[in-house]
Amino acid sequence: MPEVSVRKGEPIDRALKRLKSKMESEGIMEEVRRLRAFETPTQKTKRKAKANAKRAKAKQRFNAS
Repeated sequence: MPEVSVRKGEPIDRALKRLKSKMESEGIMEEVRRLRAFETPTQKTKRKAKANAKRAKAKQRFNAS
């Protein structure tokens, strides 16, 4: 669970912005959006294929050197 401590004299909205960016980088918001509605098996397959393609592309880019 991401945690953000509010610094002395820091506005709350800035701390919320840091929390939001931390949650976004950890993929929590994406998972919440995905779980909000039912995902059909076709959508699930397409999502997984897209993630695998992205992973393979990144792997190929870093191993090409």
